[in-house]
Formats: sequence, C-alpha cells, structure tokens
Amino acid sequence: MVVKSQRNTGLSTALVMALTVLTWSVLSALSRTESAALTHSESTSARPTAVWKVSTLRASTSSKTSTLFTTNSKGKQRWLAKGDCSLSGSRIKTKKSGKCDLTVKISARSPYSSRTVRKKFTIVPAPESFDPYASVSAAVTAVGTTSEGLLSTSDGRTRRYRTYVPAGLPAGTAVPLVIALHGGLGTSSQFAANSGLNGFAESNRFIAVYPDGIGNQPDGTGYQTWNGGYCCGPAATQAVNDVAFIRDLVAELRRTMSIDPKRVYAMGHSNGGILSYKLACELSSVIVAIGVQAGSNIITGCQPANPVSVFHLHGTADTNMPINGGKGTGISTTNFVSARGSVDAMASVNGCNVSSPASFITSNPDVTALSWKSCASNSEIRFVTVKNATHAWMGHAAQSAGSSSYVGTPYPNLDATRAILSFLLSKSR
Repeated sequence: MVVKSQRNTGLSTALVMALTVLTWSVLSALSRTESAALTHSESTSARPTAVWKVSTLRASTSSKTSTLFTTNSKGKQRWLAKGDCSLSGSRIKTKKSGKCDLTVKISARSPYSSRTVRKKFTIVPAPESFDPYASVSAAVTAVGTTSEGLLSTSDGRTRRYRTYVPAGLPAGTAVPLVIALHGGLGTSSQFAANSGLNGFAESNRFIAVYPDGIGNQPDGTGYQTWNGGYCCGPAATQAVNDVAFIRDLVAELRRTMSIDPKRVYAMGHSNGGILSYKLACELSSVIVAIGVQAGSNIITGCQPANPVSVFHLHGTADTNMPINGGKGTGISTTNFVSARGSVDAMASVNGCNVSSPASFITSNPDVTALSWKSCASNSEIRFVTVKNATHAWMGHAAQSAGSSSYVGTPYPNLDATRAILSFLLSKSR
C-alpha cells in the first residue's frame, strides 16, 4: 500500500507540473498576441495635421500659441522656443528682431499618433501707425514778410519768384528752405494761397520760396508751366532749363539769407511735382527731399549723385494725372508714368528693396501708406494714396469755381501741405 501511494503521488506531481507549463505557454502566447495587436493598432493610427497659421512673427509682441499653430489632434502639446523669442505659459514672446525657432510636440491620442513639428521664423517689425502731421505745428496767421524778386539765370532768362520770411526767426540760426512749385497753369501767388504754406512757415520756422514757371504769353506772363522733361506746355516745348533756375535761386537765397544747406526741400503739385522729381534726379547736391501731390517721375536714367527722399501723395479719383498712369482729362496730352511706377523708380535708384515696402496702420480708412526705409544714406520713399481724392490740392479750399471744374473738389480729410511738411522737415543730410 505504501508503495502504491508513493506511485500515485508521483503521478500527481507530474500532472501539476505539466499543467503549469501549459498554462504559462498559453499566457505567453496570449501576451504576444495582445502586444502584436497593440503594436498594429499604434502603427495604423492616423498622423495628425500640423498647420502653421503665420509665416513670420511680429517684433516685440506676445502671441497665443493657438494663433500660431493648429492641429486636428486633441493630444497634449508641448512647446519649445529658441533664439530671439521665449515661451511664457501659452504665449510666445518675441524680441525686437532676429530669428525664432519653435517646436511643437503633440502626444498620441486616439485616433491620432504622436507628432513633432518645427519651424524657424523671421521676426519682422510691427507695422507703424501713420501720423500724417507728425512733428509739424498747425498753421498760424502769417505775419512775416513777403517779397518779390527777379533773377537772371545762367540760361539767359529773367525769372520771377516770391519769398516768405516768417516773423521772429532766431537770429543767426540757419533755417530750412521749402521751394514751393505751383501746378501747370498756376502761379506763385496762386500756390501760396492754395497751399497755405506761409502759415506753416510761420509756426514751424522755415523760409518758403515760390518760383514762377514760364508763361504762355510772349513776355513770359500768363499761365505758367515747368519743363519737367516731356511735360509741360511752353516750358517743355522751349526746353527751358528750370533745373538751372532752381539751382541759381537757391544760391541767391543762401547768399542773402541764413539757410541750412542740409535742409533744402522741394514741394510741388502736378506739373510742379513733375519738376520736383526732376530736381531729385538732377539737383541732388542741393535738394535733400521732395514732396509731391499728383506728380509723375518722367525722367529716364535718373542717377542722383546723392539719395533724395520722396513723399508722393495721390488721389485714386485723380483724372487729370491718373494714379495708374496714361493720358488724363486735362489739356496735357502727356502719357503720364503711374504713381507707383514713379516711386518704384526712386526706390530703385536709392538702393531700397523695391519689392518689400512696409505698410502703415492708418486711422483714416481712405488712406493707404507705404514706406521704403532700408535705403542708401537713410533716405526714405513714402507713397500715400487717398481713396476718392481728386487732382485738387487736398485739405484746402479751391481758389475759384473754375479751378474746381478743372481739377475737382478738394478732398477734405487730409491736409496735403501739412502731411508733406511732416515728411520733408524730418529729413536732413
């Protein structure tokens, strides 16, 4: 009996061991199957989308990460920032300039797998606000002295001009000079009245000079024009050297008045704006900056010895000198260069990046302003357009009903004189 019991016990032990081995084999197989299933599940999970909402980052700003990047995954996002930027909570803060390297790590969450994306951004300056009258005081009553003069020019002509000197200029201090060039068919006295420049000269302490063009009468009187190249009127057909006239006039004024040679500017309307562009091209040793309304740059091969800053103002409803170029509704048959073509040409010769102007933020919805600032010798090109503005000098009442019928009703919500002065008086050589 004892022997039999021992034999049965041996069999039971063997059976238990066999069952144990079998159980482990089954569990191991199940584990491998489950692992394989999980691996298959992960490998077949969809890849989440990853879309950057911006191509550049604004300088000195703090942006929510949700405004920069989007994905269809609900997985947790982990952000990393390197370079000229930093991560603060859920915001990316940028410095004034440089590069920013952003990385987003998205955790896996059904039905999407994990994903890591990275992008390098250039930090660009934030848009400036356009203040059309920055640093220029409003006009006051002109209580200074107006005088008229004659000048014998180097091309053998006798030319007329009028000068306004404000009262109370600081003694012994050189002041800026603004050369105000009337439009075609205008005169020095007409432009002085229409622009209101004397009142600004009084409040901002500069001397204003108003040259006269060449008249349509044999004695040189009558409606005046300038030779800006292929325009306009008798001045162009007679090939009058208006550049020499302006050069001689500035020399004469500097001889008799205390004028700062580093702050000599030209301001022109229409035909006067065309001549202003010519002065920028051919008299850059004298002219530091020009400001025009409804001008056109018709000079081919313009190569100024010194970069000249340009402010160009143009109305979209100007039919006399259309903003997009071509022939206008005035008496001139000139095929005008477009406003943008004019400023692009100057941006090019000044060494600016023509294709990348900066946009200003404007408070007036009618106004659009572009600026080229990365130019040679700190020069600048600025192009301002005004929706529905006509050819008339902006912000100033028409001098007669006849002028309104010819050039349109003046746009009331931007003062061309003050806006141009704001630009000109900020420039120095």
